[in-house]
Amino acid sequence: MSASADRSSDSRFPIPDSRPPCRIAALASGRGSNLQALLDAIDGGSLAAQVVGVFSDRSKAVALQRARDAGIPARSLSPKAFASRAAFDAALFDAIDEVQPDLIVCAGYMRLISGGAVDARRGRIINIHPSLLPAFKGLHTHQQALDAGVAEHGASVHFVTPDLDGGPVIAQARVPVLPGDDADTLAARVLEREHPLLVETVRWLAADRIALAEDAVQVDGVAGPPLQLAANQRFA
Repeated sequence: MSASADRSSDSRFPIPDSRPPCRIAALASGRGSNLQALLDAIDGGSLAAQVVGVFSDRSKAVALQRARDAGIPARSLSPKAFASRAAFDAALFDAIDEVQPDLIVCAGYMRLISGGAVDARRGRIINIHPSLLPAFKGLHTHQQALDAGVAEHGASVHFVTPDLDGGPVIAQARVPVLPGDDADTLAARVLEREHPLLVETVRWLAADRIALAEDAVQVDGVAGPPLQLAANQRFA
């Protein structure tokens, strides 16, 4: 077998893809560092995707300015302007649908999404969460991990369901919890792995290698445990 043929069967050397770039809509409530990781990967040529819109529930979210600086349409909607969470989500996702995304990435989006909005886009919405799900859902995950005395912590990317951080887990990155850690030092260690985890997961989703079938994640058509990000920032 030739070297080129051998590489074509190795996931580290994906076969060139002639399909259009994956269209991504991002949701963010804060500084948007995960959004920036996606933008940097796209600009660097390592992610065949295009961020076509950034949306937020907070008008002053730094993520919106990151988008505008990159020439990407950015829009915020205030939940207080709507009578219910469902009404807010309906308006938000109407705006998202206008940019015709293939994939919707919750990159630091701090609101639960109502069932109707999720069900209409099943398998097309993902979220990154700073813990090894199903452990430590919700907020303050790093302190939760320290309080629990675990030896290992990390981040997870999962498909979004109406349940808080409850959707099927696609991929994870693990870090050790070290003696003397506090929530800030542990958060910084997780963040270093969180960004490449999101980029690698989106890369595989954009290549149609990951899908949601029933309630299970399939990778290359086969259901299995979550993918694990290796030290070389590729899936093991």
